[in-house]
Amino acid sequence: MPQYDVLVVGGGFAGMSAAISAQEQGASVAIVSKLHPLRSHSSGVHSGINASLRGEDTWEAHALDTVVAGAYLGEQDAVEVLCQEAPKDVIRLEHMGVAFDRDGEGRIDQVRFAGASHPRTCYCRDSTGHILLQVLYEQVLRLDIPVFHEWFATSLVTDDGVCRGVFARDMRTGALQAFPAGAVVLATGGIGRMYGASTSSTGATADGMALAYRAGAVLRDMEMVQFSPTTLGSHGVLITEAAREEGAYLVNARGDRFMNDYAPEAMELAPRDVCARAIETEIAKEPGNGGVVYLDFRHLDKDKLARRLPETRMLVKDLAGVDLSKDLVPIRPAMHRPIGGIKTDTHGATSVSGLYAVGESANSGVHGANRLGGNSLLECVVMGRRAGSSGAAHGRETSATQVSQALEVEEEKRIKALADRPRGVDSPGGLRRELGALMQNRVGISRDEKGLKSAGTDIEKLLERYESLGTQNSSGGFSLDVCTNLELGNMLEIARVITVSALARHESRGAHYRKDFSDRNDKDWHKHTIATRTSDGPQLEYEPVTVTRWKPEGSS
Repeated sequence: MPQYDVLVVGGGFAGMSAAISAQEQGASVAIVSKLHPLRSHSSGVHSGINASLRGEDTWEAHALDTVVAGAYLGEQDAVEVLCQEAPKDVIRLEHMGVAFDRDGEGRIDQVRFAGASHPRTCYCRDSTGHILLQVLYEQVLRLDIPVFHEWFATSLVTDDGVCRGVFARDMRTGALQAFPAGAVVLATGGIGRMYGASTSSTGATADGMALAYRAGAVLRDMEMVQFSPTTLGSHGVLITEAAREEGAYLVNARGDRFMNDYAPEAMELAPRDVCARAIETEIAKEPGNGGVVYLDFRHLDKDKLARRLPETRMLVKDLAGVDLSKDLVPIRPAMHRPIGGIKTDTHGATSVSGLYAVGESANSGVHGANRLGGNSLLECVVMGRRAGSSGAAHGRETSATQVSQALEVEEEKRIKALADRPRGVDSPGGLRRELGALMQNRVGISRDEKGLKSAGTDIEKLLERYESLGTQNSSGGFSLDVCTNLELGNMLEIARVITVSALARHESRGAHYRKDFSDRNDKDWHKHTIATRTSDGPQLEYEPVTVTRWKPEGSS
């Protein structure tokens, strides 16, 4: 197997951004991904990408909005980097070929999403993710960056605390292979499939977080898990925040616009955590209404809806049989994005030398306790570029060496033991459903001590049962049982960290809402949760938040 200066694990926005940046810096680069890049979850992003492109808007206003929405838990030096560099990266995307929608003057059009003080979200109708993914993949092809797709990363190769590459399993043959590299960038996406209701694709199984955690990297603010307020009924399909920006109302079973009771000034444009909790409360008031409230588009111009939200309109019609121009659209919250992740600096570097992380697998500090719509794609592009550049510099200086035979034999034995273990009473699907239910019901939008403690106990029991979980078909080509079991192990490992971190934070802040500690407490809890792996489970410590100019306000 060739050696690379930089090996990127994951082929979505963040991964391709990092790979392109590293290649442009003169490094030898390859991408390893369990999915083909065009099947990445990134294609499902409907909303847009933020940048202060207008004279009346500024990067400082963008940064302040980001800090406030994140309940002052954001690393403000990282937030400043994100918002300062946003305009040039959005223009760079346009020059690559992204066809952003235009206003009447021919400029990139921008809309105001929830929590924003100005219109600054650039978009491609409601298919922004799909279009950006296609354009970035074109650049990967143009630069001849090798893509090893349908390779599942099983562990990181470390030597004396330094990351030297990745072990990956060819999903087509079952063969295990070492990929030596001077630097590794993890861009494996999110954790959504550990929740019963999620907007995530099936590939979001906490892989990168678990790989880094086991290799000694620390995780930050794992209790912060963002829920989208609006997903389609029981389908879990995201209905973009652009729907509320266009003027759709949130109404309950009685047809009342209930956001007046929760955020009378912002109404439907309140931050995601506020809307999600409001919807959860309204659903609980009407237990006989099927667990939903509604989005009401009926007062909006039909032609404009068809022009601005064509994909949303089609999905609602195809999946729910609802014409949004005539009917109420049933919606409920669902797990959307992790905000916690592998702790990195503003160059994507983790606490393990040679290891970088970007995108949903990382916590660069830019989101704090809650993510603004439009900042997710922006983080992938800005921090992906920076991590690729930094990884390239490190990778060129640190020559990749062949992985020792002893390490490779040890990893092969580990995977073979899992593959050869006979199927017992439990199945991967059954354990995943149990995990999804307990995370949804007890580590979800609203939490309390009793629920979190019981969730922690049940996760420990699932981990014990997982240790005896076998495979039904361990043959080579396209036998997915081994990968499915590895994914389950990754999710259980990270679910434990989330639960322990949430139990320890005795306050409510952003996406973390404790019913038994309902106020934000800056005096005691304006600090980051840091989780380190030990043989006894996660060990928690705390670090101060970097404050450059905006001191916390509004705490009770």
